[in-house]
Amino acid sequence: MPHIIAYQHTIQKPVSCCGAGLHSGKAAHLTIKPAPPANGITFYRTDLPTKSRKIKAHIGMVSGTHLATTIGYNGTRVSTVEHLLAALHSSGIDNVDIEVDSAEVPIMDGSAEPFIKLIKQAGIKRQPYLRTYLRIKRPISYRSGATTIRIEPHDGFKVSAKIRFNDSLIKTQSFSNEISTEQFTRDISRARTFGYVEEVEELWANGLALGSSLANVIAIHWNRKSILNEDGLRYDDEFIRHKVLDLVGDLSLIGYPLLGHVHALKAGHAQHIAFLKEITEHPDCWELIQFGADGYQAVLDRKNLIVQPPKVTQPTLVMAS
Repeated sequence: MPHIIAYQHTIQKPVSCCGAGLHSGKAAHLTIKPAPPANGITFYRTDLPTKSRKIKAHIGMVSGTHLATTIGYNGTRVSTVEHLLAALHSSGIDNVDIEVDSAEVPIMDGSAEPFIKLIKQAGIKRQPYLRTYLRIKRPISYRSGATTIRIEPHDGFKVSAKIRFNDSLIKTQSFSNEISTEQFTRDISRARTFGYVEEVEELWANGLALGSSLANVIAIHWNRKSILNEDGLRYDDEFIRHKVLDLVGDLSLIGYPLLGHVHALKAGHAQHIAFLKEITEHPDCWELIQFGADGYQAVLDRKNLIVQPPKVTQPTLVMAS
């Protein structure tokens, strides 16, 4: 079974970065810190009072999906979390605290690569708690308009995605591969967010995307045949690879690493989150399992998955029959 990590992991030491928020354009300082086992990924708004600044990265905390994924709790929010979550998930990180002094995670260069580098700089530390996976037993499908997302049983985590654009630059692009640390870092992490020039201009006029520039967004020319970025594309099919990057980050909000093969057609943040809710509504199609060092598997209680973040406790093991 590929890329199965038996134990939970955190980082060895704190690491920090600074960059502009995608929409506000204001500087955002971010620090990723080690966290104890079963902590999960938790954001802290350090610019707010202590009582209202904590937000779990979990589907039950998603408060918006317009242009980016936003999580929030008790009136506090943090947006554009998907690139950082994709980097953490693909690096096998289960437990970290993330401090940010803004309502946005810094956009950096529009990809997940800067966060991958931060994680490597911090180092990865194994923890003495077993990791819990959500394993798909039967297919689950979601459809909305032209969008379809489906997950099927698979011994690992694989993503197959396709996009179709009515232009001569993007056209139809597909990408399919197992998601491992090495593969994500090499083939997905550098893919940047993208948009049509006139759409970006419209966002600017409405006070949005103020932090966007050619340094962090692929700007598609008005003629739909080229891009404005002088350095060109990082991958020939960078557009679909960024869509996969977003999908990996959003899917991590289920609260457990997935074991399954995801097929996505023309999907975005809103559809990703709706699909996660579809998964939670079909508990007969999946199970929570752990892999011990001696190879055994355990099926765990699923009652805390549906709308609330998992409790910060280690579940009691029940041996699978």
